[in-house]
Amino acid sequence: MTRKITISVPDDVAERLDDERNVSAFITDAVRVRMEAEHTRRVLTQLGFDITDEGVAEAKRELDEARAGITPELVREMSSRLAEISGGRWRPRV
Repeated sequence: MTRKITISVPDDVAERLDDERNVSAFITDAVRVRMEAEHTRRVLTQLGFDITDEGVAEAKRELDEARAGITPELVREMSSRLAEISGGRWRPRV
């Protein structure tokens, strides 16, 4: 079952939505991602983890820093080593 709703969004968001063929599907996917994140946070809290907005922001910064360190040279070296230890059976997904 579906319901039709009307929403108001800031101009920058509206401009982004103008690029979508199916705005309803795009918004639905975005809201479901948010719902899953909220569920994960609730579960972790119930398990005793102290989840704070500051902690999440710090984790995101650390992840961004780690990703920035993954250079093309590092990927080539990793691929070479994996191929070596797998006897050539490992192939990178492209």
